[in-house]
Amino acid sequence: MKAIEIYQVDAFSDKAFGGNPAAVCILKEWLEDSVLQNIAQEFNLSETAFLVKEEGTFKLRWFTPKAEVRMCGHATLATGHIALTVLFKDQDKIEFETLSGKLSVTKIAEGKYELELPADNVEAVFYEDGLENLNVDYKSVFQGQDDFLMILDSEEQVIRARPDFKAVSRLEKRGLIITAKGSESDFVSRCFYPALGIDEDPVTGSAHTLLTPYWSSRLGKDELKAIQLSERKGHLTCKIKDDKVILSGSAKTVISGTLYL
Repeated sequence: MKAIEIYQVDAFSDKAFGGNPAAVCILKEWLEDSVLQNIAQEFNLSETAFLVKEEGTFKLRWFTPKAEVRMCGHATLATGHIALTVLFKDQDKIEFETLSGKLSVTKIAEGKYELELPADNVEAVFYEDGLENLNVDYKSVFQGQDDFLMILDSEEQVIRARPDFKAVSRLEKRGLIITAKGSESDFVSRCFYPALGIDEDPVTGSAHTLLTPYWSSRLGKDELKAIQLSERKGHLTCKIKDDKVILSGSAKTVISGTLYL
């Protein structure tokens, strides 16, 4: 019987039941991918992170209930929180090797962190089959490596939007981000990934690698305040630094225990 150390962390929130929950599994060695996928299905959260120390480096992978993903911000923040509060309490920074390269989490205060991710390239979309059938009233569309980004007229439109999830799941991208200028923040957003088993993600760190360059260019600011307007809500500070996006946010452990296989 294998015993796996597990945690559940609410990322981008300073209190329980806010932000985006992620499971964090500390492994001694990699398990079969099918087992990792089954564990992610068992947790049934938007992301489950798996951490292994291998050849002196920390390797990090992420799975949704349906598939492994190239990048996940909130589960990286959650894993950094566990690493710096449980595994290595004397450290203030940890780096992970991932499918998206080297990512880092730095502790800046109790329960507060900076997450460094590669910035995405913002490209205008002039036509993409299927975008007109999503039940979203948008002004313009952009794309990054993973997602489409729709610009809406107002925060109220973002709140009221009801995308057609089946249509979104057929897009040839990971998912859809909708965004507008915020009334109490520089910008607001919502994110949808039905093809990965996540109709609406509570707080999506990786989406802000596309949102931050877009709004930084549009507003002429290198540091921005953002709110993801899901039911749980997430508050982020987003900075552009060279080719990196630095997200500041809180994290709180809500569950710890052991998974037996």
